[in-house]
Amino acid sequence: MSVTHLNKDLENLTLTLIADFAAPVERVWQLWSDPRQLERWWGPPTYPATVEQHDLTPGGDVTYSMTGPDGGKYRGWWRVATVEAPTSLEFTDGFADQDGVPNPDMPTTATRVTLTDREGGTRMEMRSAFDTPEQMDQLMKMGMEEGLREAAGQMDVLLVG
Repeated sequence: MSVTHLNKDLENLTLTLIADFAAPVERVWQLWSDPRQLERWWGPPTYPATVEQHDLTPGGDVTYSMTGPDGGKYRGWWRVATVEAPTSLEFTDGFADQDGVPNPDMPTTATRVTLTDREGGTRMEMRSAFDTPEQMDQLMKMGMEEGLREAAGQMDVLLVG
C-alpha cells in the first residue's frame, strides 16, 4: 500500500495523508484529472464512486455519488478553488442530498492536494482542514480517516496499468 502516513492533528483541525507512488507526477495527476480514473479510487472499495460532473478548473464543480454495499446512494461535491496541473489542486469537499444539492447541515472540508517528485516517483500529500473541532469529530466518527486510507490505497493498482 502506498499510504505511508496519516496524521490527525486535533490542534490544527487537519487530517493529512501522505502516499508515495512509483509513477511520475503527471501519471498520478491523471487519477485526479480524468473522471473515469477518479471514480475508480475516490471512496472506499465498498463504496464505489460514479463521477457525474467533472470541471477541474477554478470555480468548477465536481459532483459524484457513492453506492454503498446496501445499494444506498450517497452524494457529494467539490468546489474547485485552484488548479496548478500537474502538481496541485485545492477544493472544498461536501455532502449533497439525493438531488445533488449541497447539504448545509453537513460539514465541509478544505482540501489541498500536492504532488511532488520523490526518488523516481511521486509523493502525494492530501491535507483536509476542518472549520471546527465538532465538524472534525463528526467526520471522524463517520469513518473519514479509514475511508481516506482505503480510497488512496486503491491508487497503486491503477498506476501499474
